[in-house]
Amino acid sequence: MDQVETQTDVAAPGRIAQVGGFLVATRSELEKVSWPSREELIKATKAVVIGALLLGVFIGLMDKVLQWLLVDFVAYLARAR
Repeated sequence: MDQVETQTDVAAPGRIAQVGGFLVATRSELEKVSWPSREELIKATKAVVIGALLLGVFIGLMDKVLQWLLVDFVAYLARAR
């Protein structure tokens, strides 16, 4: 009885070659990247952190204002009638 090759036996070497080719191409692309200097990276990180904090404060203030307007003020108007 002849041994029958399964599809996974045939596909495995091709798949390994594809993954190897992908890794080689990825490494060559990463060598083309223009990486920021340490100073640029620190400045960009500070900008992101400050921006996130400002956005958080703004959203928090808007939440309080809208809560006051839509809940407390409307309840006050309903009681005043």
